[in-house]
Amino acid sequence: MSKKKGPYAKPPIIAEKIRSSLVLKLNLRMAGTLIRAFFILNSLFIILYFASILWKAEIGAQGLIDRYDGIPDLSITEQLSGEPYQVRIIRKASSGLYVDENLQERLPLKSTEAIRGFSGPDISPDITINRRLERVGYVMTIPRGDVFYQITYPLAEDIKFLPILLIVVFGFEFLYLMFALGRNRYGIRRTLKPLADLAEMARSLQEGLNSGGTVPKAENLRQLTGVINNIDTKEIDKGISIEQTQNELKDLARAINDMLSRISQSYQAQVRFVSDASHELRTPISVIQGYANLLDRWGKNDPKTLEESIQAIKSETENMKALVEQLLFLARGDSENLPLQKTLIDMCKLGEEIIDEAKLIDSNHRFKVDFKPPVFTKADPQLMKQAVRILIDNSMKYTPESEEISLRIFAKEGKTYIQVQDKGIGIKPEEVPRIFDRFYRSAEARGGKSSGAGLGLSIAKWIIEKHEGKFEVTSRVDIGTRITIELPRTGEAD
Repeated sequence: MSKKKGPYAKPPIIAEKIRSSLVLKLNLRMAGTLIRAFFILNSLFIILYFASILWKAEIGAQGLIDRYDGIPDLSITEQLSGEPYQVRIIRKASSGLYVDENLQERLPLKSTEAIRGFSGPDISPDITINRRLERVGYVMTIPRGDVFYQITYPLAEDIKFLPILLIVVFGFEFLYLMFALGRNRYGIRRTLKPLADLAEMARSLQEGLNSGGTVPKAENLRQLTGVINNIDTKEIDKGISIEQTQNELKDLARAINDMLSRISQSYQAQVRFVSDASHELRTPISVIQGYANLLDRWGKNDPKTLEESIQAIKSETENMKALVEQLLFLARGDSENLPLQKTLIDMCKLGEEIIDEAKLIDSNHRFKVDFKPPVFTKADPQLMKQAVRILIDNSMKYTPESEEISLRIFAKEGKTYIQVQDKGIGIKPEEVPRIFDRFYRSAEARGGKSSGAGLGLSIAKWIIEKHEGKFEVTSRVDIGTRITIELPRTGEAD
């Protein structure tokens, strides 16, 4: 009979032993956890079982008292007909437990002076276990004048029935444990299969090469493909060893490792992005909540507090709205749901519109333009305008009042250049490579009065890269920053 082949072939003995060892260890750990849980549950079950018996005994004792109007004067050894209880008259109170009055009100036996206790088994060596258990009972001693009535509920039958219940419970627990171990074993083996197969394929390929082979077998490559297809997101950081392999397999291994590395970096970036977004949204929400609580407590009748709260809530709402819009933009961009509507546009006209708008909203800075029209580029007008406006807005935020902000647009050597320069606070050299990271803000920006979540340059970078362009940043602290966009030039208008 031929061996099973293909990407789902049974791993050889070594890989199977390794996987079986891991399955055994993990199953033993889970079995220990389940056994501890069963022990706790069984202990609670026994406690509840005896508690229910004692509760039932007190209900019966109280019913006996009510039926016989305080218990008749019975002989010491007489047992009531049809009742499991035994009643004795004693002259001295037996030892036992007095229950707190608050708890006594919630118990079936209503006597506030009742003494509760237990009678022990007969320890005579010449009698059977059943005879010994007959002496075990729940004793309730109730004072009546100069005497005490001792009502005893025998526990022998209930104690004998407990092992039967425990055997049934242990049986169900054992069946559940076997089912859980089997299911866990299957799940562990299925999870470990891609890694085990990947290791085995690498080992088999290496053995084939060491035996003098020069070309990898097509069957091995198909098996390796099947193994790679089974790797999920939790295993993307696992690389393939390329040590001591022939050149063809080294190229394949390097390509796969590079791909897994890029996927892993993208996955981690998404995790950080979600975490940072949650952090940034938490701040304005907390501020709004704080001012809302302030208004609720005493701001309704204080005009100054009311005005301050309303302005703060409006400001934080605007910030949160802008942040959400930026997040949605980046999310659509990452998911390729933001198509570009490229047309041939004159970047100089676009720059004039941006500067005119900036002058309307900012009269504290001087704006300078340096255009050499026309400079035509095939681009999405709205997105390109957004990218340049982001650079202008940043310059307005970090440039002192009355200082100059310049926008220069020109063509050179077949390319289009858009250059924004300011005389602001500048950026430290070690922070320049990070300014396009999402949510990144330099220490000076965080400590200043300007607001922002650090997403503007990330959006601008996405837009320019979609237009096959790139950035060049030159900055010096306390002197200023110059950011240049380089775009491919597509020619002249018709």
